[in-house]
Amino acid sequence: MANTGPDPLPEAAPETAPDLAFPILKGENRGNWIRLRTLILLRWGAITGQLSALLVASEAYDLQLEYGLCLFVVGLSVIGNLIASIIFPESKRLTEAENLLMVLFDLLQLGLLLYLTGGLHNPFSILIVGPVTVSAAALSARSTIFVGSAAIILVTLLAEYHLPLRTASGNVLQVAELFLFGNWLAIVIAVIFLGIYSRWIVTEMHSMSDALQATQLALAREQKLTDLGGVVAAAAHELGTPLATIKLTSAELIDDLDGHPDQQDDARLIRDQADRCRDILRSMGRSGKEDLLIRTAPLSAVIEEAAEPHRLRGKDIHFTYAGSHGGRRRPLASQPLRPEEARRGATDTPPLILRRPELIHGLRNLVQNAVDFAGSEVRVDSTWDDHRVTVRITDDGPGFSATVLGRIGDPFMRRRRLPAEGIARPEYEGMGLGLFIAKTLLERTGAELSFANASPEGTADATLRGAIVVVAWPRRLVDAQIGEHSGPLGQNRPITG
Repeated sequence: MANTGPDPLPEAAPETAPDLAFPILKGENRGNWIRLRTLILLRWGAITGQLSALLVASEAYDLQLEYGLCLFVVGLSVIGNLIASIIFPESKRLTEAENLLMVLFDLLQLGLLLYLTGGLHNPFSILIVGPVTVSAAALSARSTIFVGSAAIILVTLLAEYHLPLRTASGNVLQVAELFLFGNWLAIVIAVIFLGIYSRWIVTEMHSMSDALQATQLALAREQKLTDLGGVVAAAAHELGTPLATIKLTSAELIDDLDGHPDQQDDARLIRDQADRCRDILRSMGRSGKEDLLIRTAPLSAVIEEAAEPHRLRGKDIHFTYAGSHGGRRRPLASQPLRPEEARRGATDTPPLILRRPELIHGLRNLVQNAVDFAGSEVRVDSTWDDHRVTVRITDDGPGFSATVLGRIGDPFMRRRRLPAEGIARPEYEGMGLGLFIAKTLLERTGAELSFANASPEGTADATLRGAIVVVAWPRRLVDAQIGEHSGPLGQNRPITG
């Protein structure tokens, strides 16, 4: 079993997609991202190089080539570029199929030019690997395999079929058979190796880009919810006084209108509606957290807020808190710690920390992962001392799979097997995006994360044998009463965006 988080992106079940406001533009569709202008400019560069090589061969080395046919082949690329520039706008982006045709055209044009200039005896034959590398970086795996296979077939034909290179005296320039075979083998190996290498590196880069985009969307969503809550909290605060005034005035009117039951009913209606407005604002304001007065909160409050959406999912979530003196689950103080107390760690009361959206969302993902795979119980243990604040999340599930334990936090580790495939899967083979998002967001707050499988001796409860995640911050980075975070709150800033 591998606790690798939700499976919201490619090849996952539709119901596992994250609740994001915008779709994720996946790197697997990168074949549709390339502009026609980019390929046209690259082709103009190739045309310039080919014409320069023909000019040097004619003027500097006086080689006897079929210059008319060579210029005709180069002219095909010129005509293709001019037609594409005239017919299509510069901003046009090619489809996967159009990009494949462009790359194949360049490959065949280069192959035909090499046929006219000595085949593999021409040192420029190594340029055959160029279109394959472009395909591996820009197109799908299927297109890359097709282009690579075409390149290997082409270079094999060029080894046998080509027009000879002749000097001015009529001598044929050619390499020994052994070197010819070596050139062929080197080009084939280069096509395969560079294709795989480029494909591997670019795929990993796009996977990381997709995952970071999902992380940004998750953080933006959390920030939007926080900002919306701040608007509601501010509205509740500002409207509290006028609503209280309306209620007081309506109560006095009720007393003054004893002899006028109709008007008295109207006054009661005004009072009741004022109470209703107060209740609505209070219920909406429960999610309001962005007011500067509550931008900081006790560690216990932040952790329990992060776990709140998962407390009714059928698993028991237990919270424990222990300060430098080892106290357990002490009552929370209503007053914030004095700075000197926080610096000395002289109390077991949970420290007042910065309530940041990325911190809450990251912890929420970790708790979700634990709840997803727990048998019946999840434990969240928090400890702190003078220098560090640590949160430890443990579950009683099967734990992390040994095959992915060292790669937890990397996105898209593998495809998740679906139940519909009829495969019994005691191990969860998620893509790791949920834990990647949690890890990335928490590391932005200065946290260090470690993942392991718990042993009975290493947990607060000997029955917990599942996965264990430890999140640790330097206290100065999250404590709201130490260093740059201490001091007066200042004025509430308007929410923009």
